[in-house]
Amino acid sequence: MASSATSRLMNYPITLILICLIAIAGLASGGQYLYFRGDYKTFFREDNPQRAAFEEMQDIFNKTESVNLLVVPESGNVFNADTLNLIQALTERAWQTPYSIRVNSVTNFQHTYSEGDDLIVDKLYPDWQSLSEELIKNIEAVALTEPDVVNRLVSPDSQVAVISITVRMSDGDQTKEVAEVAGFVKALAEDVTTTHPDHKIYLTGVVMLNDAFQLAANDDASTLVPAMFIIIIVMIGVLLRSFWAALATLLIVGATIAATMGFAGWAGYFLSVSTVNVPTMVMTLAVADCVHIIASWFQQMREGLSKQDALTRAVNLNRMPVIITSVTTSIGFLTLNFSDVPILADLGNLTAIGVMLACLLALTLLPAILSLMPVTPPAKATSRLSSSLTSLGDWVITYYRRILPYSAIVFVTALILASTNQLNDIAIKYFSQDNTFRQAADYQSAHLSGLATIDFAIYTDEMSGINDPEVLTSVAAFTEWLRVQPEVDHVSSIADTYKKLNKNMNFDNPDYYRLPMDPELAAQYLLLFEMSLPYGLDLNNQIDMDKAATRISVTLDNLGSKELTAFEQRAYRFFNKLSPDLRVTAASPALMFAHIGETNMQSMLKGSLLALVLISFLLIFALKSLKLGLISLVPNLLPAGLGFGIWAMISGEINMALSVVLSMTLGIIVDDTVHYLSKYKAAREQGKTAKEANQYAFKTIGQALVVTTSVLAIGFGVLSLSSFALNSDMGLLTAIILVSALVIDLLFLPAFLLWLDKPTDTAETATE
Repeated sequence: MASSATSRLMNYPITLILICLIAIAGLASGGQYLYFRGDYKTFFREDNPQRAAFEEMQDIFNKTESVNLLVVPESGNVFNADTLNLIQALTERAWQTPYSIRVNSVTNFQHTYSEGDDLIVDKLYPDWQSLSEELIKNIEAVALTEPDVVNRLVSPDSQVAVISITVRMSDGDQTKEVAEVAGFVKALAEDVTTTHPDHKIYLTGVVMLNDAFQLAANDDASTLVPAMFIIIIVMIGVLLRSFWAALATLLIVGATIAATMGFAGWAGYFLSVSTVNVPTMVMTLAVADCVHIIASWFQQMREGLSKQDALTRAVNLNRMPVIITSVTTSIGFLTLNFSDVPILADLGNLTAIGVMLACLLALTLLPAILSLMPVTPPAKATSRLSSSLTSLGDWVITYYRRILPYSAIVFVTALILASTNQLNDIAIKYFSQDNTFRQAADYQSAHLSGLATIDFAIYTDEMSGINDPEVLTSVAAFTEWLRVQPEVDHVSSIADTYKKLNKNMNFDNPDYYRLPMDPELAAQYLLLFEMSLPYGLDLNNQIDMDKAATRISVTLDNLGSKELTAFEQRAYRFFNKLSPDLRVTAASPALMFAHIGETNMQSMLKGSLLALVLISFLLIFALKSLKLGLISLVPNLLPAGLGFGIWAMISGEINMALSVVLSMTLGIIVDDTVHYLSKYKAAREQGKTAKEANQYAFKTIGQALVVTTSVLAIGFGVLSLSSFALNSDMGLLTAIILVSALVIDLLFLPAFLLWLDKPTDTAETATE
């Protein structure tokens, strides 16, 4: 029935092509609704507990999304008239930044001191036009002793000054706002470097991190997709030696991508640093289906069948393997829905859709196109590759007893190495070292402080509860504990403000640099200070409006996810022991990334297990053999172990993107195994021995396995060229696993079949 249906379709190729084109055009039109989001929040679900804690703080206190301008004079000291004048001018201009609500720098820092009974609150840098050496020295002395300045606005060695711009952007899609803010500060920095060539400007902060995400995605979209198209053209042309076959493949690939991305638009998906790679992945996977059909078609024509009969037979022979492998690949990608990262789940869903569309088009549109093309089967290059594979098959059959123990040694070694990989995410390291943001972040980390921050919010749940001496004592004790931790670069705490005000209101007597023990007096001090602060420099970044909660901001080294979460838990344990009656929460973008890296690995292990179970049932069904279905599991599990073992030697660190590779590749590497075993099974059913069946499989499917795996490995290898580590690492490890799978299918699988299937082969046994 299937054969006759295929034949009928081949009789009306033009009609079939028109139907497909109309359907593809309808789907592709949804592409107009696609838009791009590059903010870091796309990595987190709305119900993510760390995101919820962070947004609670953002609602209670001032926003913390910011841009940092690092001013670095060639003189090596910011405390000179020229640099201070520049910082003052930049501070004023920084207020023009779109969505800005606060600007902090050493020149507008609100210095407090007493004059008699009066509290004086004034800029540390009162008159930027008349700087004397004495005034500069005074500014430096105060700046380097103020906890809110040193290591925050000025480096301890005075080599770097920071202008921190806090912005208030929307809670949802921030793409437009990020572009506006980043564009403004970049123009500002460029202007400074032009007018003050003896000063360098580095840009860091959460907003610039979001901008870096957007630029990385745009760069990948503009370079990797075209590169993949070129690679496919070259590889298909070289390996299949057929212009028309390559053209037909490219048409299917193009149609699949257009339909997939159009579907994404209709379904309400958006493009992100992850989903911009969908075209590259779909392109790569779509080629495999086409190659299997085309290679089989060429083989049938070489055996004497007419072009049309060969095409019909090729489709019939590959229909079930193509469907099964497409389904298993889709299952692998669909398990990315177990990921705690929404954009990785989107990547899985869209790629799965693309794979199934590629399957449909390969079985319908591709034969229709090929039937109208003047294609003839190449001979020279193909026979060379085929003969090489035949020789390899003979060698494996001859030495399979030696291959198995050596393979076991390799696999055990790889698994041991794989177990040494450590889960570790450092958001800054997502970007290559030649990335402008990465360079700025590294400079800040080396000369001032890391970009990793954690905000601790302490809730009293009482109006003016922060003024309670017991609460203040706990806040101060926690602040001092944080400062002495080896990971901490800077701590900003309201406790320091209370101590400073108490000293000021006692005639600047240093003995009074301590907490006021009278709650009413503490409240009065704070009120007097707040009333003296200029616009935009209030205390809402540290205390809520009701004075019921306070936020302690901690800047740390650029720690890995394990170190960051370990620090968080250590801080929780200390504070809960110190003040068990107070509620404390920790939150920050860095902490969000740290947690999701760990939880994502656990989630994806569940996804991989489910994928394994589903794929196993499908293989048993497809091969119609419980024995072969179970046998197939071995070569499908080993590549991941081998790949992660190799990765341990390359890097040894697993980030959130690599945590999805296991389930993703599980569905892909099954393809080669299914195609090989289907040919092996067909030969066995024809009465061939295990040796002959392996020889037949090498002859009929070997070339297609090499071609498809080469395309897949190079396709995912293209992703390794990405400047964004989450994409490049995922691409490289996937390529390693795919190549490992090919080696296993061509060396270990035949040897394994000879060993396992031999007891039922009496004829072979007799000849041994």
